[in-house]
Amino acid sequence: MQNGTRLAAVDLGSNSFRLEIGQVDHGQIHRTEYLKETVRQGNGLDSARNLTPEAMQRGWDTLARFGERLAGFKRSQVRAVATQTLREARNRDEFLLRARTVLGFGIDVITGREEARLIYQGVAHALPHTDASDRERRLVVDIGGRSTEMIIGRALEAEVMESYRVGSVAWSMKHFAEGQFTAAAFRAAEIAAKAVLDDALGSYVPDRWDVAYGASGTIGAVGDVLAAAGGEPGLITREGLDWLLDRLLKAGSADRLRIEGMREDRKAVIGGGVSVLRAVFDLLEIEEMRVAQGALRHGVLYELLERDDSVADLRASTVARLAGRFAVDAMQARRVGETAAALFLQIDPAARGASTTSRAGRALRKLGWAAQLHEIGVQISHSEYHKHGAYILDNADAPGFAVNEMHWLGQLVLGHRGKLRKLEPVLEDEGFAAQLLSLRLAVILCHARRDPDLQGLRFTHAGGRVFSVACRSGWAEAYPQSAHLLREEVLAWQKTSWRVELAG
Repeated sequence: MQNGTRLAAVDLGSNSFRLEIGQVDHGQIHRTEYLKETVRQGNGLDSARNLTPEAMQRGWDTLARFGERLAGFKRSQVRAVATQTLREARNRDEFLLRARTVLGFGIDVITGREEARLIYQGVAHALPHTDASDRERRLVVDIGGRSTEMIIGRALEAEVMESYRVGSVAWSMKHFAEGQFTAAAFRAAEIAAKAVLDDALGSYVPDRWDVAYGASGTIGAVGDVLAAAGGEPGLITREGLDWLLDRLLKAGSADRLRIEGMREDRKAVIGGGVSVLRAVFDLLEIEEMRVAQGALRHGVLYELLERDDSVADLRASTVARLAGRFAVDAMQARRVGETAAALFLQIDPAARGASTTSRAGRALRKLGWAAQLHEIGVQISHSEYHKHGAYILDNADAPGFAVNEMHWLGQLVLGHRGKLRKLEPVLEDEGFAAQLLSLRLAVILCHARRDPDLQGLRFTHAGGRVFSVACRSGWAEAYPQSAHLLREEVLAWQKTSWRVELAG
């Protein structure tokens, strides 16, 4: 990527929304602008796990302001990611529909482990790169509004990643609902946090890491307070946490808290954040933690910088790993993938050789991944294996992929055979319809599990909501079963808002 290129990352966190804009300079990204707004979507989930209208409006208003600042940026220069609150929200699609419009860019809901991986990338890129630092085994902890991520890694490689549903906003709502700080409340909050984090004991024990780093929100705020009180800048110790707890207890409530170095917007969630951080220190036997400069948004920026290479390779590896784990027939997957690509290129020639930052290039690549995984559910049961495959993709940990991207692949796998009524909402998207029909036709043409004869077969988008498939003279007689299946496919699409015409 050229020096001087601007990149932007938007982080839709449970407590705050952040916009980071940086400029590329010889492989590094230097901040040119940073905006942060306290939105507190994390406390806007009702008892049914729906975002309240007020919480959605706060988010939309903030994203509209971010969108104004991002005017003029290309799609390839911006990535927005959403974390735990939108992972949980049952009505997230309602929020995201308008959110993407006001922001002007897509928004990826990422899994907890993907969030952890990106956090590590942000932290690692901000640390010095020396032989000694690259050998250092790092524990990275990020306490967010509704989740806490833990990662062990070395240099730029995250090795162990996990996300736990405990965070500053959630714990403040649950244990400090009235903003009152009592010894009993802190004791209960720490015990509850340890109960959630207890699984971490097996993977994050002290002999597996050399230095502990803390990223973002809560840990940054605690570091600021301890430094303002005379502590070593950028360092959190057990003694420092004990001193801070004492200050919170003496204040008695968030309203009465007066402490140098703490912003007003942090006071309402500091009780929950400190209780979780103390639980992490106790469970993992941490004596001191360094405050990292990098965070999730920086990991997103560096992946934008390296997206064509590193992320494409990571996603390809993820797809290959899933295919291997579920013993997919590699020859059939290759056959269907090549056929689907050949068909798709007939209706969208711009995809041929296109960059993965272009719409056509992304569509072709996702079609290839769907073809590679279309039989992933067979290992569970051959009966309705497409449904099993869609379930696997909707629930699998998939490094490099956002939740909505995996759902898109899952919908393609779900729809590659059978009735189309189950896909009515997503079939409104012309790009999805083109991908799905390309995949379904490829599966039909490869039904005998041998390379199909595509000579003289033409696939076109006839305009509007009409696709056309034309075969050369004599093809139907040479391949009667394939011809029969194509006629059945025409009938299947008649029950949708799309039409497929067959000639020859």
